[in-house]
Amino acid sequence: MTLLEVKDLKVSFPTADGTVQAVRGVSFTVDAGRTLGIVGESGSGKTVLTQTLLGLTPGGEISGTADFDGTDLLAIAEDQMRKIRGAQISVIFQDPLTSLHPLYKVGWQIEEMIRVHDKSVSKAEAKDRAIELLRRVGIPRADQRVNDYPHQFSGGMRQRAIIAMALSLSPRMIIADEPTTALDATVQAQILDLLLKLQEESNTALIMITHDMGVVADIADDVMVMYAGRAAERATKQDIFYAPHHPYTKGLLESIPNSSARSERLKPITGQPPSLIRLPSGCKFHPRCGYVMDRCLTEEPDLRPIGEDGFHASACWLPTAAAGLGEQAEEIRIKTVRAERSEAAAEIAEGIASAPESQGSVI
Repeated sequence: MTLLEVKDLKVSFPTADGTVQAVRGVSFTVDAGRTLGIVGESGSGKTVLTQTLLGLTPGGEISGTADFDGTDLLAIAEDQMRKIRGAQISVIFQDPLTSLHPLYKVGWQIEEMIRVHDKSVSKAEAKDRAIELLRRVGIPRADQRVNDYPHQFSGGMRQRAIIAMALSLSPRMIIADEPTTALDATVQAQILDLLLKLQEESNTALIMITHDMGVVADIADDVMVMYAGRAAERATKQDIFYAPHHPYTKGLLESIPNSSARSERLKPITGQPPSLIRLPSGCKFHPRCGYVMDRCLTEEPDLRPIGEDGFHASACWLPTAAAGLGEQAEEIRIKTVRAERSEAAAEIAEGIASAPESQGSVI
């Protein structure tokens, strides 16, 4: 069942230097019990996209729709949003230390979250629930640690406390904004396992924002790759990893260290992401793309179906047969570009041949 359906979401911010086009017409859906991974470089619009859904982008010029179980999140008043934010849709931010108030005990902050949305819960009941939540997310001696302040928790424990707070009202959807970036590999794996376990128990939808393709491989069901404020590719996790179509997706995958091919050098994506104030013409990835064609310089492609199921879609002019990481797919990419360049060269040669000869010379 589709829980969230976003259509043609656009978010821009007027500044003294020009308009920042943070999100440029993004559409996607999230089903209950499934995980959507949103991946891309810093500045691709991932965080602005999800924060806009919760009314956390003041000053932004917003258009589009975001249907959450029959309610358009972009059209409701702030008092209605407060009833949804935290209770039905919870957020786990990247840095738990800035998400927790340093002057209040961790347990009190969880209790306050519960009592704000449920007036019938007493202080004692809220504290008992906070202890149970901390225990559920793996905090040892939860009945004692509930009285500790954030600075007394380690980074991993603070993130667990934030997850406990996010789960305190049994939300139908959780937005996790790079929740494991500042954690070491062991704690990161524990946090991801915890999120998956909790999701299975309550059939919660999860949006995981990350720039780490390894995290996507661990936790996502579906993946949306973003670049310069738009979706470059959307597919199931399997298609993204084994049959990517967009050169940007291919570049992200090739930049991941591969333990089975230690002798091979990593292939970084050349160049830098474009300014969202002064975007290039045509396909916004063309200045960094190794398969750029003349059409890419002037026309920006929309998402178009790649696979037979219609879900796998890519915003690229390469033929659909170029989806894949194997040699055959690479040959199709190269042949397509060569054919286009040969055709352009032939047109130039024909133009030179048909041009009138010079009637004289100028000294």
